[in-house]
Amino acid sequence: MDTASPRIRMSVLGVLVVACFVALFARLWYLQIMEAPDLVVQASAQTRRTLSVEAPRGRILDAKGRVLVDNRTSLVVEVDRNVLARVKDKDAYASAIAEVLTRFGAPIKTTSVQKRIDAPQFDQLRSVPVASDVSQEVMVYLSEHADDFPGVSVSRRSMRVYPYGTAAANVLGYVGRISAEGLKNLTPGTDPDTGEPKVYGPESSVGLAGIEATYEQDLRGTPGLETIEVDSKNRPVRTIEFTAPRPGSDVQLHLDIDVQLRAEQALRDKLDVLRGTPQRDGTIRKAPAGSVVALDPLDGGVIALATYPSYDPAEFAGGISQARYNELLDQNGVSALVDRSISGQYAPGSTFKLVTAAAALENGLINGNTYYDDEGVYEVGNPPQKFSNAGGVKNGGIALPQALTVSSDVYFYWLGDRMDGTTRIQDVAAEFGFDARTGIDLPNESAGYVWTAADKKALHQKYPKQYPDGDWFTGDNVQLAVGQYVVTATPIQLARAYATLANGGTLHQPHVAWRVLRSDTLPTEEGGILRTIDPVVVATISLPPSVRDPIVAGLEGVTTGLGTAASAFVGFDQSSFRVVGKTGTAQVQGKADTSLFASYAPMDRPRFAVAAVMEESGFGAEASGEVVRHVYEQLAELPLTDVSSATQGTRD
Repeated sequence: MDTASPRIRMSVLGVLVVACFVALFARLWYLQIMEAPDLVVQASAQTRRTLSVEAPRGRILDAKGRVLVDNRTSLVVEVDRNVLARVKDKDAYASAIAEVLTRFGAPIKTTSVQKRIDAPQFDQLRSVPVASDVSQEVMVYLSEHADDFPGVSVSRRSMRVYPYGTAAANVLGYVGRISAEGLKNLTPGTDPDTGEPKVYGPESSVGLAGIEATYEQDLRGTPGLETIEVDSKNRPVRTIEFTAPRPGSDVQLHLDIDVQLRAEQALRDKLDVLRGTPQRDGTIRKAPAGSVVALDPLDGGVIALATYPSYDPAEFAGGISQARYNELLDQNGVSALVDRSISGQYAPGSTFKLVTAAAALENGLINGNTYYDDEGVYEVGNPPQKFSNAGGVKNGGIALPQALTVSSDVYFYWLGDRMDGTTRIQDVAAEFGFDARTGIDLPNESAGYVWTAADKKALHQKYPKQYPDGDWFTGDNVQLAVGQYVVTATPIQLARAYATLANGGTLHQPHVAWRVLRSDTLPTEEGGILRTIDPVVVATISLPPSVRDPIVAGLEGVTTGLGTAASAFVGFDQSSFRVVGKTGTAQVQGKADTSLFASYAPMDRPRFAVAAVMEESGFGAEASGEVVRHVYEQLAELPLTDVSSATQGTRD
């Protein structure tokens, strides 16, 4: 036997053991001496987390600086998921929370609590909000029974508040929690002082409608940052560093809250008076909805934008239930969430005669002294198709100004007939801003439409059942001339068209916002104004005296004497505030008429353009005309009168 072999093996083993220890000690020395600083930083990073702290949103102010939207502190019930993980019966836990909230005036279902706790957008470090704007009683009860509700706490958060209640809800809009999908699509604004991005998180509130949505980047504040230390189970231990959030910028509007309130009240009261009464043909007026628009014709600023029905934006501040949201969507067949002033599309009726008159004058078909014998009926086609004045009234020989004053449909049927086979009316309508969105700084605006022969043919080819005839007839053109059948417009379009007539031909883009201000800083202070929303001129229309003067002469007479709106302005002092306007009555099959009135004032130095549209409410003068009169009382600082009783007008 070779006795040297065991000794050799032992020697080799010893060498290997020594080598291992040498390598181990070398590695320990390297880690402790050479890499120690880096490892300390890595270990620190692994025990720290940085959280975003929501910032208060900027305020929304009216033209005179009155606060329309502000912030207040709200009590929010939250659940710590780390503590919840140790709760055995999670269903009973959620049920107990729901029972307490319901008992103290914040009703919520157990399933809703569970869904909010399990919401995927919240990470383990954040307490999950399950109820907002709870009472002090809830906070006291949960504090006194803390052992029964492990992980449940009540915190204070900023919530929107509306000092004028429901006023201008359609303009101001509302905020709500951002969805996971919405979070991906948002483009954050930047802080006006630091340039830092106003980042969003899963708990962020964002503007979902109105000015809140359009000026989200300005109104949103810059979130703060909180750096916390966590333990091995990712639970917060202590706050290491805190950077306070910065509130968002304030947005000041052109809107005058006094005029807005007057417009809303007049609209609401007149609809209430008319509802359930018969119009001239016996059809019952349901008067379910309407809108009023007031613009500054010199720059397109929106002074008032009323719509009915409307909603309370405060309902959205703490989160609105699906059931309540559905109720707002359908209130007896009418949605309270639709802003009819910019989204409602209506046949403009005789208010559209402004366009037809301008087209005829511009193309030299008539002048201000061109007479036509109005016998009450106009016939076109073979076999003849008859079109009549409202009530069959015969006006005799009249020129354009008188035709506008008394709203002679026959005169305008005649003009429509003479322009048949052309797009003269449609072309001038486009110049006045019809058939296109105005570009107002609010979401969900509609464009309306003004058909041409090509449009009708295209619709027939695409939808033959809905539009069985693709040919354009003379009857189509005569109805277009009086704003029926082949044309719709929004109230904001009507107001802008009359504002354009008022200022001599400048078509502005309406804008609600005036300027963006540094938070809680007066505009007069240095740096107080961050930016101003400058007026935008969309186009300039040629309105020489030969075109404008005959139209104004006719519209001037509408509110006095034999004018169709004279009854609506009885007792209104026009000595220094002359109202130039046009009534409109649009027929709707199977329903009462749509009432319209579009105008500007004062005649000699126009400062306001006001239009009103009221659904299923009858003649223009008896409904919309009177509402506009009440708005002008506020604008002219005249004595305010009450809405009159329902009337049965006999003329457009």
